[in-house]
Amino acid sequence: MTHADHQTYREVPFRVPPGVTRLTIQFAYTGREQRAVIDLGLRDPQRFRGWSGGNKSRFTISEAEATPSYLPGPLPSGEWKLVLGVPSVREGVRAEYTARIWFERDMRFAGFAEGPLKTGPAWYRGDLHMHTAHSDGSCPSASGKKVPCPVYRTVEAASARGLDFIAVTDHNATSQNAALRELQPAFDKLLLIPGREVTTFQGHANVFGPSAFLDFQLTSKRAPTMAVVQRQVARAGGVFSVNHPGQPSGAACMGCGWTSKDTDYAAVQAVEAVNGSSIGQYGGAEGPTSGIPFWEARLSEGFRITAIGGSDNHDPTIAPLNTNAIGLPTTVVRAENLSQEAILAGIRAGRVFVDVTGSRDKLLEVTAQAAGRSAEMGGALEAAAGAAVRLSARVVGAAGGTARVAWNGPALGAAGEQRLSGADQTVAFQLAGDGRPRWLRVDVRGPDGSLWLLGNPIFLNPAAPSP
Repeated sequence: MTHADHQTYREVPFRVPPGVTRLTIQFAYTGREQRAVIDLGLRDPQRFRGWSGGNKSRFTISEAEATPSYLPGPLPSGEWKLVLGVPSVREGVRAEYTARIWFERDMRFAGFAEGPLKTGPAWYRGDLHMHTAHSDGSCPSASGKKVPCPVYRTVEAASARGLDFIAVTDHNATSQNAALRELQPAFDKLLLIPGREVTTFQGHANVFGPSAFLDFQLTSKRAPTMAVVQRQVARAGGVFSVNHPGQPSGAACMGCGWTSKDTDYAAVQAVEAVNGSSIGQYGGAEGPTSGIPFWEARLSEGFRITAIGGSDNHDPTIAPLNTNAIGLPTTVVRAENLSQEAILAGIRAGRVFVDVTGSRDKLLEVTAQAAGRSAEMGGALEAAAGAAVRLSARVVGAAGGTARVAWNGPALGAAGEQRLSGADQTVAFQLAGDGRPRWLRVDVRGPDGSLWLLGNPIFLNPAAPSP
């Protein structure tokens, strides 16, 4: 650009090939020190897609979400145009610009944050189930009316609760992702993970990670079986989590319980063992609608599936620690950093416990040792018949409670319980392996026996799942 381009527009064409699912453009130019200014916009073959002027040097567009200033939507193949506006190039000044353009065809999505919000391994606390105006979430308006609740109210409430991450999981929707993309830079201590609750007649499942649309019309030509839905999720790099499987399914709530008979449990990474509705309805995590028995049955079949929790919040203004309040329960994930990739990797690996109380400080770290080897939650060990298996559990913030071993082996009785008297206490257990596939975990219960912390298992002698 030179002074001849002063106060003009130049449209620079480029071709988008077929099959592109995400478009990213990075723009830079010289001459700023001589006060040259080049503004930026974009047209696709049919319409104007946005104008960021001089406020962005990089932006992304996909079907489901886009950088603010730009419109999400299909990315048609053909000739697109960068729209370059030139408010100012002085005489004698030359401004050279470079546009770098990336085309992606992969459904996988790295997230809204450009990098980890926190670095280093830690236990990160979050809520993996909540709804907004993009499905059936509601909250009071300024005048007190019940209205569809905007996404920012949920994000604000989660930030105020001190959570590290959340997934907004509106029913069969991805439209909320545009709002999450806009909000993530402002909430740079709270990781916003794209999600949706795939709601079918045979069960509900949360999908974490992908932002692109997934067919949910189960029993139709689009998604004839649950396994087809699961294959879509796998191709998109998502985590598939069965929601509230213990709830009844019928006229009052079609598909709320899990009745799908063609589920590929090898492609299920998580089960919502604790749902906020159950906590409020039955005063704890182990009422008639608990998801824990369903999860344990899958473990006993040989599937290594992670237990998680979700508030299932539909109104972010509910007071903390009330039924379905954000963060009740809290899913706590051991991750390498606070990024979408690391949090989802921690869930897949089983490095998770569920804080049923929704506290900000309770902690559960479990290690098992056998035959000179050790494993943490989600890991596996070989334990021959008669081999000693030693469990060590560090528990923080649960004084007055009891640490108990749960497993699918013979009853342990008093040998499987340890009272907790300290604010930060490590307790030990020992049991004998029998050479058979087993799972074992440590839970923490309150003085009344109610479940405070649900631990994920360590697997002994893991074998192929039962057919």
